[in-house]
Amino acid sequence: MIKNSKDHLKEAKESYVQHLLAASKIGLMMILGGIQAILHAIIPGILTKSASEKIKKLYKYVSDRS
Repeated sequence: MIKNSKDHLKEAKESYVQHLLAASKIGLMMILGGIQAILHAIIPGILTKSASEKIKKLYKYVSDRS
């Protein structure tokens, strides 16, 4: 597992802290988008574009990293 982690960090060209911050940001964006989608599912009149905008921002963020 440690070797796999080191290999992944090397492949990503990131330090542990850089990867920790980037992966945490991605995870939090996903959680927030999921909450927005659930709230929209319950009350269709709110957050009509929030989840889809979050997906677009997340895609751009992840694409720009590679």
